[in-house]
Amino acid sequence: MSKNKPDTGGATTVIRVTGMHCATCVATVEKALRAVDGVYEVSVSLATEKAVVGYDPEKCTVQELDAAVTSAGYGILRETLQIRLGGIHCATCVATVEKALMALDGVFSAEVNLTTNRAVVGYDPDTIDVSRMKTVIIDAGYEYLGFVGDEEGNQEEIQRTRALRNLRNRTLIGFAVSAFLMAIMFSGIMLPIPMTYFMFIVSTPFFIYLAYPIFRAAWGALRNYSLTMDVMYAMGIGVAYGASVLGTFGIVLTSDFLFYETAVMLAAFLTLGRYLEARAKGRTNDAIKKLVELQAKTAIVLKGTEEVVVPVEELMIGDVILVRPGGKIPVDGEILSGESYIDESMISGEPVPVYKERNAIVTGGTINTTGAITFSATRVGKETYLAQIIRLVETVQATKPSVQKYADTAVTWFIPTVLTIAIGAALVWYFALNATGLFSLTVLISILVIACPCALGLATPTAITVGVGRGAELGILIKNSEVLELSQKISTVIFDKTGTLTRGIPVVTETVLFGLGEQEFLEIASGVEARSEHPLAASVVSYAEEKEIVPVKCTEFQAVSGKGVKAEAGGVPVLIGNMKFLSQQGIGLIPPVINAFEVIQIRGETAVGVAAGGAIAGIIGISDSVRETSAAATEELHRMDLRVGMVTGDNERTATAVAEQLGIDFKNAEVLPDEKSGIIQAMQGDGKCIAFVGDGINDAPALAASDIGIAIGSGTDIAIESGDIVLVQSSPLDVAAAIQLGRKVMGRIKLNLFWAFAYNTALIPVAAGILYPLYGITFRPEFAGLAMALSSVTVISLSLLLKRYTPPATLLKADPNNIS
Repeated sequence: MSKNKPDTGGATTVIRVTGMHCATCVATVEKALRAVDGVYEVSVSLATEKAVVGYDPEKCTVQELDAAVTSAGYGILRETLQIRLGGIHCATCVATVEKALMALDGVFSAEVNLTTNRAVVGYDPDTIDVSRMKTVIIDAGYEYLGFVGDEEGNQEEIQRTRALRNLRNRTLIGFAVSAFLMAIMFSGIMLPIPMTYFMFIVSTPFFIYLAYPIFRAAWGALRNYSLTMDVMYAMGIGVAYGASVLGTFGIVLTSDFLFYETAVMLAAFLTLGRYLEARAKGRTNDAIKKLVELQAKTAIVLKGTEEVVVPVEELMIGDVILVRPGGKIPVDGEILSGESYIDESMISGEPVPVYKERNAIVTGGTINTTGAITFSATRVGKETYLAQIIRLVETVQATKPSVQKYADTAVTWFIPTVLTIAIGAALVWYFALNATGLFSLTVLISILVIACPCALGLATPTAITVGVGRGAELGILIKNSEVLELSQKISTVIFDKTGTLTRGIPVVTETVLFGLGEQEFLEIASGVEARSEHPLAASVVSYAEEKEIVPVKCTEFQAVSGKGVKAEAGGVPVLIGNMKFLSQQGIGLIPPVINAFEVIQIRGETAVGVAAGGAIAGIIGISDSVRETSAAATEELHRMDLRVGMVTGDNERTATAVAEQLGIDFKNAEVLPDEKSGIIQAMQGDGKCIAFVGDGINDAPALAASDIGIAIGSGTDIAIESGDIVLVQSSPLDVAAAIQLGRKVMGRIKLNLFWAFAYNTALIPVAAGILYPLYGITFRPEFAGLAMALSSVTVISLSLLLKRYTPPATLLKADPNNIS
């Protein structure tokens, strides 16, 4: 390892390290960094949590330095920025921008999404700023349209509309001029000057107008030592036009080599392809646009008796906001007064409006349909639920899953291979098969134009963009694009029981009475339980309230930890607890009483006995009720050839009852929260791919340990969920729907890749003239340009079909008992 500064000057980077607590942590980080070959200087500060590293960029990279820190057990804090780009057309454009950004000192990751035209850049703000990134993007031949969060640079939609209009106008002009040239050529009209000169004079300005963007992008790519499709297109149309000019003036070539109308029409087809592609790509992000449109622009804030209309950006936590019928709820909050039905369909996917009253939670972006309400703002700005969804979906759409690497690898070899085929085919036809120079040149141009990796580059990101957006519309929030690939490999789905398969709220299911009437029994039981803090006690009190029974006054209350309570109610000594507790307190339990306890427990319910005046008065059956869709979810997962398991902290008897009721394949009962992850890891060790479904709070270790963590019933705390997928609603059927959606997206990606390869595999040989000797079939360059455009449009169109996809499990939610 070099300890001295290199002669070339070296480089310096600042690494923000997390997890350091003492001087030994500092020493550990320094040691790990010094062990990297090429590092000559390290200074780690515990106070600032920064490591300043001097290194030789010819021997190591920033990524290797980061890896050294993380392998030592510490974290790296890096800034991430999303940059809007213009002029991105194909996978080679993506590679060019990524290469240019990664060459910058201080940038440790760069991923460009061809569908959203955004670059997600991980960088060190102490080493590099956005202006430098802007410069390299422009130098590479592309447009910098600002970054996400930069309001002054937020011209993305304006730029997209302007670019579409420009492409449309160029296309129309190109076809009009080429049609005019062809008409003149075949009309036989006598012209005052030779036809060749006329074609040259008319076509040249329009060819320059059409081809300039292509040649500019090609030059930018070549300056960065990259071979992009713009280079290929520039070669194709350049050869066509250049040969025509040479033929016109008799330089090397003869007047037979006239491609003026072909060059103009070819440029028009290329422009048409980009117009169709850009227009279709714009539709892939409709889900995000709809979510953004949900955001209210203004809000009515109550200040005393005055109603003040303010921009939503100026709202603060605690503001009291009025929303009238038909109005949008601007931010998240809690209702202070009024009641109404709220349409939450665009966020939850649930079409039926939800009734809300005082103390209920409302979500920004939903619509108040009936009554006027006032609420207190609890989350504003970027912290609102809707803002979190938008940020989450945008982040996932901007990243690449590993399946993209196959397309990226193919693109790396694509252009050199096509160039070799094009030049080789032209030479074979001319020298070996004695074809005319005109025919050979036509073959060269056709191959250069028809071959395009654009479809390869679009196959994955378009499907992910549309699929993730569709999931958001259905209340399925995918936080990690890798989940889509894993959805095909899942073999087992394990549910936490409480709050997932069940509601997580204990309720009284039955009462068995011995001597007392129901009203007197509940007056006593609810009077005592009203003093208790146990969750089961609250269910007894709620049950009495539903029956409009007034509890009796309770005195001398005493809780016996883990067993029950003692008290006096209405002047009568009362004991409430399990069978063992009552027996220990001297309450005689005759066979009918014992049998009643056992029957309730066999059903998986908790049996709570109530004794009054020294004798058993009755037994209360309490159960955490199973969700209506849990059984349908289990059956649907079985239809998908998945095994279904359950882990719970409840006792064995209760777990068995729920498992049998739902048709669950296996269970683990009396499991502590931190033991769930061990169960998952053991199954993974046996080669199983596990999806774990929990409530995202107590189940965080298990969610993290599983291959896919699915957090159900998220409420509005998306940002803190541990799952890879967050289900907005609390329906277990959405678990099956999420896996079905993931599989559908991956299936569409594979179909896209098939068609992307199929176009090139089938048409490049045709363009090379393989069918000409037998059938006289060849490819004119103009048609080659059209076929190139259609390949990208086909792939995007297949992805757009995902917008209409509804998982079978989602359809079952309307009638979970009707499983066909």
